[in-house]
Amino acid sequence: MTDPTTPTAPQRALPGLPPGRPGLGAVHLAVTDRERALAFWRDVLGLQLLDPDAHELRMGVGDRELVVLHPGVGGIVARRRTGLYHLALHLPSDEEFARVMARLFTIRWPNSPTDHTFTKTTYLDDPDGNGIELALETPERVGRLDYSDHDYAVIDADGVRRSGRDPLDMEDVFGHLPAERGLDRPLPPDTVVGHVHLHVNDLDEAMAFYADGLGLDRHMLARGIGMADTTVDGWTPHLIAFNVWNGPDAPRPPADTAGLRWFTFGFPTAEDRDAAVGRLERQGRTVRRDAATGEIRALDPSGNELLLTIREGRDA
Repeated sequence: MTDPTTPTAPQRALPGLPPGRPGLGAVHLAVTDRERALAFWRDVLGLQLLDPDAHELRMGVGDRELVVLHPGVGGIVARRRTGLYHLALHLPSDEEFARVMARLFTIRWPNSPTDHTFTKTTYLDDPDGNGIELALETPERVGRLDYSDHDYAVIDADGVRRSGRDPLDMEDVFGHLPAERGLDRPLPPDTVVGHVHLHVNDLDEAMAFYADGLGLDRHMLARGIGMADTTVDGWTPHLIAFNVWNGPDAPRPPADTAGLRWFTFGFPTAEDRDAAVGRLERQGRTVRRDAATGEIRALDPSGNELLLTIREGRDA
């Protein structure tokens, strides 16, 4: 467990959290139109369709599911609600990050490149408004993280204090683009769901759920900017993050709109999952067990749903 008063510099988590630690699995999203969603998630982002015959779109790399899209809802993401802020796909190398960035720039897909120092990243939405981050972890650029109740900053490896929200140097990014470019290549096999960032309506309640209940380590709680996050022993300090930027009284989204259905959180062992379920139930949280399938699901205090699984190898 890490000391929440002494933030640690992030470590490179790719190709995923090691066995023996909890971690994220597939994120399930509702979308309106199947073909429009497929064109974006496959042709723009570069995920592969794993099962062409299924109604839902199982998107991933190699044979690993990363995102599952459930088509057929009537409306796009409802604004000013709880739910998904973004899911983050973490890329394994400068070359692969440059490749996907070049693809976005070539087709002029709107995105917002940002330098967090601990990551190089960009933000974009799918056609239904589901938020996505594409990230390259760069822990070698970080000296330490400086958090307070009101804000955060990054002290880089040269001792320079940075906001963590700087413009990304795209000339540097594209300097890593391979000579053959290969802009139509799918995302590489070591791509992972590196973190999820949620809209909630109460930071303290969310932290109690994810830290005291689920069992993650507290990392940052910055009420002044309305944001907090959790970690696992210093790996990916931003594993599950949450904010109140849609308002402290943000309602849950309407059922027939695009957005987060659930995300998968995997435990190393059944005993670890049982212990977490017990803690959540003692908190009075909603935990649902399906007797037929054995699935266990939980709702955080803002209504975001988690599927609680047992990790197999690296994946949840």
